[in-house]
Amino acid sequence: MDQRTNRRKFLTGMVISDKMNKTRVVQVRFTSMHEKYDKTIRRAVKYKAHDEKNESRTGDTVRIMETRPISKEKRWMIQEIVKK
Repeated sequence: MDQRTNRRKFLTGMVISDKMNKTRVVQVRFTSMHEKYDKTIRRAVKYKAHDEKNESRTGDTVRIMETRPISKEKRWMIQEIVKK
């Protein structure tokens, strides 16, 4: 890895859609505390990620890496499949 790769963001999430060619929809879950009510809030964000070899399938846990814009909505790339 070069120096530029170290500044990129990495997230881990689950593939929820593999219907597009070379594109996967990855859902990343976050938890945070509400400032006023001290309640745990669960959030989920969906990212479109580039998968060059079409290796990942629905239900896989993957690690995605921030990258240059590939298309209108794709700014992430699947780096590795953590769990099939």
